[in-house]
Amino acid sequence: MNINFKSVPKHYAARPHEKMKEVLMDPKGIGPAIHYYMIRGGVKQKNITVWEPGTISGEYIKTYGHYHVGKLDETYWVLFGEGIALLQKLALDAKGNMIPDVVEVFKAIKVKKGDSAYMPSGYGHLVANTGASYFVTADDSPVDFGEKNAVSLPGHADYQPVKKMQGFAYYVVEYQGKPTLLKNRRYKKIMKEDFGGLPVIEKI
Repeated sequence: MNINFKSVPKHYAARPHEKMKEVLMDPKGIGPAIHYYMIRGGVKQKNITVWEPGTISGEYIKTYGHYHVGKLDETYWVLFGEGIALLQKLALDAKGNMIPDVVEVFKAIKVKKGDSAYMPSGYGHLVANTGASYFVTADDSPVDFGEKNAVSLPGHADYQPVKKMQGFAYYVVEYQGKPTLLKNRRYKKIMKEDFGGLPVIEKI
């Protein structure tokens, strides 16, 4: 077995609370110092992500969320725990640019250990940990270790539309003891919605 170990020191990254405030339902909410941990190996070795359990002002701990740059799809395999994947495709303007506050398709998928979730090209995605333990996934997103921020802010991922809207079209919150979708009112229009059987509320 011939493995190149020179990039190993660059594999690890963590997403701190300070960074996650940009996309939280309640940026002033109290949360863990680190929301989730990433070990990036790329397509061949796969990428491992570990979420902390819990909620912040009722919102389940989640990944930041991003859109892929270029034609890139991705698959997540759930190794431990349970969660909800959110996928959304933004509408495009006349020049082919994404309109941050208009969603063409929104989809929520409940996942647990042994499941997989496919993230098609053109769709933004995030995953929330809705269980009482760590949530762990593997994925096959590429990593170019030649980039400056290859692991924490890879060049193939666009985080700006998510930051601008302070999250996705819906937040995954705990309501009456179970995972529920809460609408993010910053979005002007959502054309097609698939809630995956989850309850939906307008406000807490």
